[in-house]
Amino acid sequence: MSTRKLTLLHSNDMHGDFLAENEGESGELMGGLALISGYISRVRREEEHVLFVIAGDMVQGSLIDSEYKGISTIEIMNYLSPDVVSLGNHELDYGLEHLLFLEKMANFPIVNANLHIKKYHKRLMQPHIVLKKGGLSILFIGIITEKVMDSISRDSTIGSFISLEEASAEVGRICDVYKNDDIDLTVLLTHIGFDSDKELARLLNPAWGVDLIIGGHSHTILEQPACENNILIAQAGVGTNHIGRFDITVDDDTNRITDYRWQLVAISEKNGPADQKLVDYIDSFKQEVDRKYNSLICRFATRLTHPVREEESTLGNLVADIFRECAQCDVMFMGAGAIRSRELGPAVTLGDLKACFPFDDSLKRYAITGAQLTRIFSHIMRPENRDGEGECYEVNAEVRAVYIDRTKTLETLTVAGEPIDPARHYTIGLIGYHADNCTKNLNITPGGAHAPERDQSDCHIDHRCDRRVPPDPSEPEPPD
Repeated sequence: MSTRKLTLLHSNDMHGDFLAENEGESGELMGGLALISGYISRVRREEEHVLFVIAGDMVQGSLIDSEYKGISTIEIMNYLSPDVVSLGNHELDYGLEHLLFLEKMANFPIVNANLHIKKYHKRLMQPHIVLKKGGLSILFIGIITEKVMDSISRDSTIGSFISLEEASAEVGRICDVYKNDDIDLTVLLTHIGFDSDKELARLLNPAWGVDLIIGGHSHTILEQPACENNILIAQAGVGTNHIGRFDITVDDDTNRITDYRWQLVAISEKNGPADQKLVDYIDSFKQEVDRKYNSLICRFATRLTHPVREEESTLGNLVADIFRECAQCDVMFMGAGAIRSRELGPAVTLGDLKACFPFDDSLKRYAITGAQLTRIFSHIMRPENRDGEGECYEVNAEVRAVYIDRTKTLETLTVAGEPIDPARHYTIGLIGYHADNCTKNLNITPGGAHAPERDQSDCHIDHRCDRRVPPDPSEPEPPD
């Protein structure tokens, strides 16, 4: 039996996490792209055949990335030089046109098989790529979650496969193109969440020869890869504190993995020194941002935290209260995933605040009935929405909701201490992104705009509150 070896390093959901941070009692530096670069360089010295891949969401999440709208990220990634990257949903945060500009900037291939221009049946991205390494031919295919539709939902010209069944069929078509070629490994670079990765693996025909799924989106930390339908599935959490590592042995005759070892490697000074040139390069962006945003604007009595998006947090409560005051609404639904900082304070600079919510978005107010409000909470608090892939929300201080997981029922819901009256109208606030995608995320439609006909789930917009967040001081306040 003839075998070949390959080391496959993988990241996902890096979210502009450029800088190392002191962590633990020892204050050891962990994470950051310079330490990742140092580790990758070390592995490339130690191992003969190495590939480094990224499964989506390189951008959005840091002040540097937000200030430069992803341009800084692509320039830094050009230095890091991944072998192939797939799209995540946040790659579209700055708009489709800007994504196409960023793709032209990239000195590395970006693959995605399922974004296309509907009218012309043409893809927007290169769907796949075959890389040669160590005598192996490796087919990489990019697949993205239906969440890509959230960012471009108002663009009727762009389409995407919105079901796992359609994505599976597209993988099959691509694999069939290469069925007479000697493809040694087939790897899906997905951004659909860990549970969806497992479901997708179960849908794939073994004859297509998919060996690995390297995923992202759900920020899942693993002890070992999952295995579904003889396909290995891995993910490397979120940010740059970890990197996944596969050491794989492939049978040259059967084109199958005969042995592997996988590690979730902690990125720290213990695993290799930081790449000083990359430190200096990142610092050139940081200095510009610091000069602009380093002014102190307030100080809290204590540090506020937002460790996970599936649970209520002190920082989430503050942000929801701030936006509720801006919108003058009864209930503010603040998307927990839109709060990009894990902690804030006690001292807060303008940069800290912008990093907490780096999106250029609007704030909208709607009027709905108490019955509809109850249905929203029943939808967003259900256990299956808190699996790392659902859209969870922080709410303002006046709202109290109790949900019983065992019976899957909303037990109580009050606003300002009063039980919800099903017939009364309440005002709710939503960030524009969540308003545009409220049918899926909140189980309600705005004014029938996303439904073929009006029904009792429709809500009605109050146009008196539709402003940029935060308000632009150069613009006059709209009349109220």
